[in-house]
Amino acid sequence: MSEFNEIVLAYGQSDEFSFVFHKNCKLYNRRASKIMTNVVSLFASSFTLFWPRFFNSQELQYPPSFDGRVVLYPSDENLRDYLSWRQADCHINNLYNTCFWKLVQEKGLTPNRAADRLKGTLSSDKNELLFSEFNINYNNLPELYRKGSVIIRPKSTSGDASPSPEKSMNNHSRGHDGKANKKPGSVVLHTDIIGKQFWEDNPHILNPKI
Repeated sequence: MSEFNEIVLAYGQSDEFSFVFHKNCKLYNRRASKIMTNVVSLFASSFTLFWPRFFNSQELQYPPSFDGRVVLYPSDENLRDYLSWRQADCHINNLYNTCFWKLVQEKGLTPNRAADRLKGTLSSDKNELLFSEFNINYNNLPELYRKGSVIIRPKSTSGDASPSPEKSMNNHSRGHDGKANKKPGSVVLHTDIIGKQFWEDNPHILNPKI
């Protein structure tokens, strides 16, 4: 987000990240392939560059690669539905994985037996398993794992998130050297984006004029 002013929100969980560009974005004349390749290549190189900062005792075993796609949503409601789907997926996967690895690491089940134990269970069943067998209240687990990471620009700096088309094109045509334009800061949240509260608290995300 520090390289692309046009991104107003990013959401990440598991092995995926979604980047939301504001609806009036003119970056690269809105060429989907150009936007996608630049975002994906920068993401992959940044992943490698900053890996030691977070996993300094563990070396990368092979060069990472990521696929990507550009989707144009016709309305704010459709966009919110997409993000809600991704956060719901985060919850579903984390609940399953928490149960699975507890069964393997603490109950001694093989991966196949753990998978069989969880096959066909509902979220309520998994919550009950965690509480009754491991004394874990799922709702007390860190929100980072239950809700993923939401990155937004503070409202005070959101005005910079919508540069003029000419300024936007000029900045990126110079190759993201970080010298042509100071980018606004961003904050990382682990919060609910399915309900209305987040969007009511941050109306500038979908309406940069606010």
